[in-house]
Amino acid sequence: MVDHKLFEPFDLGPIRLSNRFVMAPLTRSRATSEGDVGDLQVEYYRQRAGAGLIVSEATNITVEGRGYAFTPGIYTDEHVAGWKRVTDAVHAEGGKIFLQLWHVGRISHPDLQEGGQLPVAPSAVKPEGQAFTEDGFKPHVTPRALEASELPRLIADYVRATRNARAAGFDGVEVHSANGYLLDQFLRDGANKRDDEYGGSIENRMRFPLQVVDAVVDAWDAEHVGIRISPVTAANDLADTDPQPLFERYVEALSQRRLAYLHVIEGQTGGPRDNIAFDYDALRARFDGVYMGNNGYDADLAGERLEAGKLDLVCIGRPFIANPDLVTRLKVGAPLNEGDKDTFYAGGAEGYVDYPALTPEDLARYAEAA
Repeated sequence: MVDHKLFEPFDLGPIRLSNRFVMAPLTRSRATSEGDVGDLQVEYYRQRAGAGLIVSEATNITVEGRGYAFTPGIYTDEHVAGWKRVTDAVHAEGGKIFLQLWHVGRISHPDLQEGGQLPVAPSAVKPEGQAFTEDGFKPHVTPRALEASELPRLIADYVRATRNARAAGFDGVEVHSANGYLLDQFLRDGANKRDDEYGGSIENRMRFPLQVVDAVVDAWDAEHVGIRISPVTAANDLADTDPQPLFERYVEALSQRRLAYLHVIEGQTGGPRDNIAFDYDALRARFDGVYMGNNGYDADLAGERLEAGKLDLVCIGRPFIANPDLVTRLKVGAPLNEGDKDTFYAGGAEGYVDYPALTPEDLARYAEAA
């Protein structure tokens, strides 16, 4: 039996978490074509409510923001009703859950857009890679550069999604500003080639993401809004020529907004933690609030960094797929189930809600061994 403050309750502002483990947003592509969630998602999230906090799979704030088939939305009454069943199930198990607000920007395809229109982005820069459509993978296209006059419309989409998330019973929202999607595209010069007030200098590139954050906070409040960033990840063919000063300035600005937490992907998303030089401690020092570390963490590493004051919450992804009772397994020292990568994305119940949890007999055996 592990005795560590990772397993102790934690106050995330006004929200009491049962422990410091956070289930990362994990795209599973099991929503309907219209972005609705149902019985499968209710059971999936209910099973994992032992996490101190769940951050939902990335959820489209609008059709325009959709970049992958069978991903959920939060822009219709049907979406709200479906997610309300999910949040009710998580709360019935004593859990907490935030909704991740998602607009993919250029990481899309006309097949996923209303009327077959081009995806939108800060600039008309084509990303390498393929989009997952209902007809399979198709190459990304060159997006349409957004006019400055259109940005208030996108901000309104974030506001509507935030209000819908609140109506659906979520405990808060996480603004997705990572992994090469729309807000990250505005931040990083690999995708932002604008020459207006939203491009060029760091201050200009931060402008639209911060406008979104401010609008989301106004639609709820700062204590119920977190944000996710990924300073060096190359996900979705995005990079920046000098990420350290960019993200230090961004985090300083975010700190001024007194958000619920800063969620940082340290290293390459889903890959190495330290193959690219970056000073994450500098971000921690610049954020006056809760720091959530993500990427390659196990309980030992998280415990070490917690004791050293380098994080407050630890966000874990793929182990939660195969281990609905992950926190319990880590606490009692039980082995982890192995995930079936063939069922990570799309499909039905298999590889989604059929991973076994420990039985009472298992728990008694591990407690006795301890």
